[in-house]
Amino acid sequence: MQTRPAITVSSLDVERLERLMATLDVAALPGIDALQEELDRAEMVEPLEVPATLVTMNSTVRFRELSSGREFCRTLVYPGGGDASVDTVSVFAPVGSALLGLSEGDEIDWPKPGGGQLRVRILNVVYQPERAGELHR
Repeated sequence: MQTRPAITVSSLDVERLERLMATLDVAALPGIDALQEELDRAEMVEPLEVPATLVTMNSTVRFRELSSGREFCRTLVYPGGGDASVDTVSVFAPVGSALLGLSEGDEIDWPKPGGGQLRVRILNVVYQPERAGELHR
């Protein structure tokens, strides 16, 4: 089993996620325990202290699939946030909770449709609200 990379999260993201989790039917969300586990182990920083290379809520991230070299982008969203396109991933999905707080260069396993996993590396954070000064998200 691979060691999970250290993660850092914005205090604003934690506050919003915990408020959202308190209002949801926890039993209906199988990914909520994994998200809480990630939040519990994370280092928390104020939004203005968030490194520019960190994946925060509403960040758009470019990845490389290590086995094929294929690159793709996804935006980490709150449930029901934005449009539910193939280019978004909910923070309550297992891969979404795994993305939160990672940094450029980190690697994770990404579930493939139909089963199996791909190993991906975060190449860069294309857009991050904190870096753009958009703390109202």
